[in-house]
Amino acid sequence: MVPRNGKGKRKRRKSSASPSAIASQPGGAGMAGRPAGPDDAEPARKRKRRRRSKSAKQQAQAAPASAGSRDVQLVDPAMGDRKGHKRNKKARHRRGIQGRPLTSGERQQAQSRPNDGAAVSRPAAPQPGGQAPSRSDQPRAPFVAASEPPAPLYAALDLGTNNCRLLIAQPTRPGQFRVVDAFSRIVRLGEGLGASGRLSDDAMDRAVEALKVCATKLGGRLIRRSRLIATEAARAAENGESFLERVAKETGLELEIINRETEARLAVSGCSSLVDRETRSVVLFDIGGGSSEIAVIRIGDNRSNRLANHITHWTSLPVGVVTLSERHGGQHVTPASFEAMVQEVEGMLSRFDSPPVEALATGIAGSGFHLIGTSGTVTTLAGVHLDLPRYDRRRVDGLWLSDDEVSAMQARLLSWDFDARAANPCIGPDRADLVLAGCAILEAIRRRWPSTRMRVADRGLREGLLTDMMADDGAWRRSRPRRHQRSSTT
Repeated sequence: MVPRNGKGKRKRRKSSASPSAIASQPGGAGMAGRPAGPDDAEPARKRKRRRRSKSAKQQAQAAPASAGSRDVQLVDPAMGDRKGHKRNKKARHRRGIQGRPLTSGERQQAQSRPNDGAAVSRPAAPQPGGQAPSRSDQPRAPFVAASEPPAPLYAALDLGTNNCRLLIAQPTRPGQFRVVDAFSRIVRLGEGLGASGRLSDDAMDRAVEALKVCATKLGGRLIRRSRLIATEAARAAENGESFLERVAKETGLELEIINRETEARLAVSGCSSLVDRETRSVVLFDIGGGSSEIAVIRIGDNRSNRLANHITHWTSLPVGVVTLSERHGGQHVTPASFEAMVQEVEGMLSRFDSPPVEALATGIAGSGFHLIGTSGTVTTLAGVHLDLPRYDRRRVDGLWLSDDEVSAMQARLLSWDFDARAANPCIGPDRADLVLAGCAILEAIRRRWPSTRMRVADRGLREGLLTDMMADDGAWRRSRPRRHQRSSTT
């Protein structure tokens, strides 16, 4: 029994020479006063063997002799000849749950093992000075069950008259998806289109630069399915097709020009989750840069999973915030010029053959009918209404606005000059000359279909494209692990 000092610590045995040195002397005696034998060559190792558990000894004895060059070590080689219970505890912690460190062959095999398609985070680059980055600095892949491959990625790109937008997402719960990456930039592709009928060189250059960013984002991910569309500006311009050829040559992206009916259906598909179960009819509108799509939706008792299947009437007005502001002026808008814009849009709507408001659902004042607006105009009104210090999509998307609140916001914006609109964080200088033209289109729609309330949708064609692609692939019919669904939020 080794004596202990007053503080309960073990006393070290003093010796004039190390045990290894004594054992190495010819004819020298061992520590027990007997001739040194072969077992006394490494007394430190023998002491460590005594501290090993019986199961570890049995495991070492049961190891096959044909292991070859595999160096199965039960003690961390970094421990050296140090002793103590705490050191052994740390060594066991470093050995991991298997009780030993991986050999070089096992380590290579673990690194080359596939991960069932799950995303693997690559080790970060060494920091300056030669030190490896800490484990917490490395990106952590989302949880995916071993028996379930990760959700596939889908991409949707919308090149409009005013904006270039991209969304990359993966399906989660039925009808919903998680956004993995997004991009949006104002390019004003339709600038001067109404006067010349052609896309200008500056506008095309801006669009190509934005599309190069989108191509980089798409090229860095494994996309299962994508759809890239162009709308009114490319559709109406004389050089629209040649512009798309330039895009394919410089960016590698193949864009398709969709017709107005497809654009209206995609706008409806993107907003399907905002239509309540008790709703019986909806007028959904998308105020774009060069055109405005309107769809009348009537929902019966047999509601389809795709809201676009309930469209009864639709139209696409050849007017948007860019074209209307260029014709009437967007910087200095007076009540008279604002009313002129409203009347122009009302004239276009008068040619739209749709059922009267009284025939929609339970009547004008009933809760079964309302408006849904999906455009920068209505989201801007919502942000101004909430007095947001900066635009917040989470607070805007799905917001309900009463008819009086919409009228108050339009009057408030009309009272501001250009500088005041540009200074508002929810408008900014890029939209300061466009927002009142959008309000004029909105006012014409409200006069045609008066409603007590309107729902704001910060979503549009991209969400419609993603919803349709995921539904066509049956992405939501596959059962996914519950824990994976909790880690993926829409």
